[in-house]
Amino acid sequence: MFNKTRRKIVFTVVFSLLALMTVTLTTIYISNRIALDRDNREMLKTFAERYSIEGQTPPPDGEFRPDDAPDVRPGDRNGPHGDRPGKDEREFRLSTFYSVAYSKDGEVLAVDSGNSDLQSEESLLETAAAALDKGTESGRIGNMTYLVDEREDYTLVAMIDLTISDNNQTRLFYQMLVIGSAALIVLIVMSVFIARRIVRPLEESDKRQKRFVSDAGHELKTPIAVISANSELLKREIGQNEWLDNIDYENERMSDLVKQLLALSKAENGEVQKETLDFSKLVDGEVLPFETLAYEKGKNIVSDIEPGLFTEGNQSQLRQLVSILLDNALSHGTGKTINLSLRKEKHNAVLTVSNGAPEMSAERLSRLFERFYRADEARGEADAHYGLGLSIAKAVAEAHGGRIGANYKEGKAVFTVTVPIK
Repeated sequence: MFNKTRRKIVFTVVFSLLALMTVTLTTIYISNRIALDRDNREMLKTFAERYSIEGQTPPPDGEFRPDDAPDVRPGDRNGPHGDRPGKDEREFRLSTFYSVAYSKDGEVLAVDSGNSDLQSEESLLETAAAALDKGTESGRIGNMTYLVDEREDYTLVAMIDLTISDNNQTRLFYQMLVIGSAALIVLIVMSVFIARRIVRPLEESDKRQKRFVSDAGHELKTPIAVISANSELLKREIGQNEWLDNIDYENERMSDLVKQLLALSKAENGEVQKETLDFSKLVDGEVLPFETLAYEKGKNIVSDIEPGLFTEGNQSQLRQLVSILLDNALSHGTGKTINLSLRKEKHNAVLTVSNGAPEMSAERLSRLFERFYRADEARGEADAHYGLGLSIAKAVAEAHGGRIGANYKEGKAVFTVTVPIK
């Protein structure tokens, strides 16, 4: 149980941090990409504004003269020079731009390779032609971002090479991936350590509680035996007596309670020998004696048991599990019919016991398997029910690697036990 709790804590912590880290890194990557694309488009626009077909590009010495600039309003971020921040201007001068100018008839007027031999005129012409074919003002083709500027006498296709920025983005992605993976490993180790620290006090408390139940059960066996022996001696001395009968009755109830406590302790601590057994035959054999009890109460048990289902378990505990569910249905169920079925689902044997019952709230259903929990209407019954039966059933199911649950539907309480089969 506590191993499952630790795993849940680790999973919750790791999943939460992983989701947070993924969202954060993705946001950083995408925002960085958007910012780069925006800057590249602005620089392309600036390049197009400065372009003249006579000079093709801004002066090769990198100094932009105000005389060459178009008329731009002060404060315009997209202006060619004076109103752009110095950092943007430096990035503009360090970038490599390409351009192809076409006449209105589609004739190539000028090709500017940006004083670089990285791109041939043929590749620039192909990219420019593809950009014109797309019919969009701007976009991306391969590793080039383009801008189409329709002018009075010609059409300009301005381009900027994004190879370096793409490589930087790829490098950034892998760095985030490596750092994120390393951070995740550290977080997993830390979450395992934290989960152990959180669960340890609960685990120790549970162990003390189980030890107390086991020790108390064993210690109570002696006084119960002494009371029974003394009662028998008194009967021999003074004969039958209603007070002695009452002592014997309550002593017997106490003995049954101690037996149930010890059974619960054994089931929870896994103190059992397991063997391969025919679960179908075991369930069928346990139903037979209860059919007689059901008949005496004016009820009947309808069983549907799939044969040949084998499991690895303890025969005594599994018999007790089946008998607890049937006894619970006979004692607390309404209606005349109790339905029991055993069937195979994937790699599990699924045992279902259902009986008529008053409407049960979700809170009551969730508490059915708690120790000493009983429905209010059952508290006044003079029987051997102490609210431990379903707790024992749950412990047995979990000790065999299975689970047990209860739900209410169509006027019936349905108990379902799932155990692995061989």
